[in-house]
Amino acid sequence: MTAKTAPVLVTGGTGTLGRLVVPLLREAGRTVRVLSRRGGEPAEGIEHVAADLLRGEGLDAALEGVETVLHLAGGPKGDDEATRHLVRAAQRAGVQHVVYISVIGADKLPLGYFKAKLGAEQAVSESGIPWTTLRAAQFHDLALTVVEKMAKLPVVPSPGGLRWQPVDARDVAARLVELALGRPAGLVPDLIGPKVYGLGELSRGYLQARGKHRMLLPVRMPGKVGRSYRAGENLTLEGASVGQRTWEDFLTERVTAA
Repeated sequence: MTAKTAPVLVTGGTGTLGRLVVPLLREAGRTVRVLSRRGGEPAEGIEHVAADLLRGEGLDAALEGVETVLHLAGGPKGDDEATRHLVRAAQRAGVQHVVYISVIGADKLPLGYFKAKLGAEQAVSESGIPWTTLRAAQFHDLALTVVEKMAKLPVVPSPGGLRWQPVDARDVAARLVELALGRPAGLVPDLIGPKVYGLGELSRGYLQARGKHRMLLPVRMPGKVGRSYRAGENLTLEGASVGQRTWEDFLTERVTAA
């Protein structure tokens, strides 16, 4: 089995990002093996395997014959431990390339989620397997979830100094497939959206798209987390790759036309 005929294992292949990555890999002529906790129905060139990354169960079978792993699975906690289980199994299977999606600020923000992402990055880079890691900004999908929830309040909080540069998941998916089909490259330039927004700006854009009116209330984020966000430690302002689709483009597709 050659690198081009070996299946590409995609963890989290049924998630927001995975559902975009899998068809792109198929368009590139690659067979895809999707790992999830529940498995799924096979399709042409796509097989599903059930495994539990957090428990480390079912991974040896999932990785059999695999040379490239696209590790997209993630959750609110435990990503570091799940990734350690994955790379140990990948070592046993003789995997030749692990591609990992992380988040900008993983090495800076004092929050458990970001610390777990950094731990996962370290598990990949210290595994001895050739690797590539891409840090991306928050997806438009996450920004939409946040502003939708806040818009249900009679007054929408607008944390001062909290800025995002949201990126479209389709741009991230295309970049990840490009990296997976290429040679291991280590930590590559971050991927960001075309524009930096305050959270209040994101909320206003959403409200306008929905034809709603809410008062925005400025609030101050306290403590280390607030200082980190005000310092822009979740942003990459220089040297990043930039996605094409803006927040306004996304809103037009997902909200205005809904």
